[in-house]
Amino acid sequence: MQEEQESEQSPGGGISRKGLLKVALAAVPLSAALGGAALARDAAPSERPLVPTPMCDDGDDPTPPQMEGPYFKPNSPRRTSLLEPGAQGVRLTLTGYVFGLGCQPVSGVLLDFWQADVNGAYDNRGFRYRGHQFTDSRGAFRLETIVPGLYPGRTRHLHVKAQAPGRPVLTTQLYFPNEPRNATDQLFNPALLMDVRQVGSAREASFDFVLNLRQGPGEPSPTPTGGTWAVGTAYPVGDRVTYSGATYECLQAHTAQPGWEPPSAPALWRRR
Repeated sequence: MQEEQESEQSPGGGISRKGLLKVALAAVPLSAALGGAALARDAAPSERPLVPTPMCDDGDDPTPPQMEGPYFKPNSPRRTSLLEPGAQGVRLTLTGYVFGLGCQPVSGVLLDFWQADVNGAYDNRGFRYRGHQFTDSRGAFRLETIVPGLYPGRTRHLHVKAQAPGRPVLTTQLYFPNEPRNATDQLFNPALLMDVRQVGSAREASFDFVLNLRQGPGEPSPTPTGGTWAVGTAYPVGDRVTYSGATYECLQAHTAQPGWEPPSAPALWRRR
């Protein structure tokens, strides 16, 4: 996806349907949004709800994948802030939405982030600058971290894995605009540029993921069911459940919530 200014435009000019959705989603109070899935809304002051558009082609392709690289670690902690006491570096807040091919937001998407520290080093022994979260009922996410440092051969980037419930994992990287090394990094892809703004001494960035997930009448829901796994159950480490015909072992103690089904939460469950 191009920078924010470009991604909001439809192929014929003007704001895209997805852009209108983002405006509406951002305007919905979180307390109201948590009550159910968000609908597309009219841009008029009346805010009359519209029927979600099944075929909403803004000219966007799915977010392109990129290599995982050598530093990914499973079982990252669930958190929306990677900041730790005494953390050095420029603060960075990344926000955005996850959409499907029908330009409708997708809730319960697992987003697993990892990155280098201010010196360009990855923590391979622990989980500094590593963490996962899930999109909320509006398909939105928010990450607090720092601007990663540089290391030989690469430009600045964030790593991420995105997985809708029961669907394949998208592994990709996000990039910063106006970085000199963008021109020499062989992996750099301008479709993965974040929109980054300087705010005081910190930076704010935004990026919207588009998953290869069909949305429309008759399309299956990305939430398969069946088995012994159940929402609200407290699972200890080592506990085993069945889900959609497969057996999974619990990796981290937690209480099950919607969107944390074993296939969609590899940080919590390992298939046996």
